[in-house]
Amino acid sequence: MLTGKQKGFLRTKAHHLDSIFQVGKGGVNDNMIKQMVDALEARELIKVSILQNCEEDKTVVAQQISKGAGADIVQIIGNTLVLYKESVEKKRIQLP
Repeated sequence: MLTGKQKGFLRTKAHHLDSIFQVGKGGVNDNMIKQMVDALEARELIKVSILQNCEEDKTVVAQQISKGAGADIVQIIGNTLVLYKESVEKKRIQLP
């Protein structure tokens, strides 16, 4: 669980990132979550875009991804979701 200070720090880090995943009409599936876990291990912080044609609510999608990947939700702003998970092998981001 992240503190407010840590979330603020991660939001500033994520500001310049581009979304590397998109959730569309098909919603969230196991293959997508597996790829997100791999990306989180490599990067620790990722952005996910939720497309207009996604049938589920963005908070539901965020909870599904967070639970499946074991990641923390840093922020949901508009249709963009920011996720953080500390890397086991290559820790890059030092949280305050």
